[in-house]
Amino acid sequence: MADNKDIEDSSFSGRMRRYARVGTSVGGLAARFAGERLLGRSIDSGAYAVELKDALGGLKGPVMKAAQILATVPDLLPTEYTAELVQLQTNAPSMGWSFVKRRMAAELGSDWRSRFESFEHHAAAAASLGQVHRAVGSCGRRLACKLQYPDMASAVEADLQQLKLVFAIFRRYDGVVDPSEVHEELSERLREELDYRREAANMNLFGRMLEDEPRVSIPSVVADLSTDRLLTMDWLDGAPLLSLKQASISDRNEVALGMFRAWYRPFYGFGVLHGDPHLGNYTVCPDNRVNLLDFGCIRVFPTSFVRAVIDLYSALRDEDEELAVHAYETWGFKNLDRNVIAILNQWAEFLYEPLMDDRIRLIQEHGSPAYGAGVAAKVHRELREAGGVKPPREFVLMDRSAIGLGSVFLHLGAELNWHDLFHSLIDEFDEEEVGRRQRQVLDEIGLPAAP
Repeated sequence: MADNKDIEDSSFSGRMRRYARVGTSVGGLAARFAGERLLGRSIDSGAYAVELKDALGGLKGPVMKAAQILATVPDLLPTEYTAELVQLQTNAPSMGWSFVKRRMAAELGSDWRSRFESFEHHAAAAASLGQVHRAVGSCGRRLACKLQYPDMASAVEADLQQLKLVFAIFRRYDGVVDPSEVHEELSERLREELDYRREAANMNLFGRMLEDEPRVSIPSVVADLSTDRLLTMDWLDGAPLLSLKQASISDRNEVALGMFRAWYRPFYGFGVLHGDPHLGNYTVCPDNRVNLLDFGCIRVFPTSFVRAVIDLYSALRDEDEELAVHAYETWGFKNLDRNVIAILNQWAEFLYEPLMDDRIRLIQEHGSPAYGAGVAAKVHRELREAGGVKPPREFVLMDRSAIGLGSVFLHLGAELNWHDLFHSLIDEFDEEEVGRRQRQVLDEIGLPAAP
């Protein structure tokens, strides 16, 4: 089992080494970048992008997750950086049995083993903030125990500080997008992911919202075996989604339908969005049900934001510029003029296009899978000429989900009537009723209301 010393060492000196390592990797790149600008030398942005990916990729941990999210938000980064950052992998080497024993004893007490019939020594999965072990409860219940690595709070704070420096590099190179609110959003979401009690509440929330959805399975939380840094839930058997790429078209369509419902029924029905459609966050059952497994990155939106998503769809369909302006402003975009609206609409039209086409089809029929990157690059160039834009923080995870799910549907080669699926969720949309349902379920679960 590999040893991750950055995460293992929870001492003050360990935290300082992480600050130094991140700062040296990113800060040195920023200093050299500034120096070349000062000397009037041309800047090879592609080479800098590769170096930045290598600097971040050597760290694992929370900065990796943030970098991957950044890479999926169009127009935020120049295309050279996006092409490199999308290659980052969040999988980290799992930590050994000595760590597991210490963590479990710290969370459940020295007699923790008596509460399980069995507990596997080796992790079944390992990611940026923690790792998962199979176990069997004292009553024979099959369980998944998610353990957080030591001192992750310090690692997150160190990485968030250095992300400011990363943003500064981007701003010096290309001032098209002001990422200040994006940093705020990433900071809040990453800090929330450290709180496993909150993730347990999120899991209960999705179980409640999707309780009558036959295509989706949500594990149940085992509350008496869960703490701030240990989350115990039902173990759900399933295969990786990409294992279905060679399955029949009917199977792939069923899975795609389950994914669509799992993400967008909570959003349009309750104003709640799962913000991380990463391939490791779900598996597929033999009967094509989708198992949702990770609930760390959940966003509760004001119902006005959800209404604006539907308004922008209507505005693009009906060529209603005034309604489009209203939608963007409701989201939080400011100081928009006709030119900037037209530029933003290019990206919106790319996202909404399959929803407007009332027929069975692939999610994307134009060009290669890189077509979206080309649209984003064009939008980025035109925004530069228009003086730039400041994306609101609420925009980040909504766009992340749309792009991530689109990628899943492309991988599956699913052929569905996306127009019908979308309209089945929005045709009866009532903002007041959605607000009532949202307040009710959040109150039941004990989660705070939308900001």
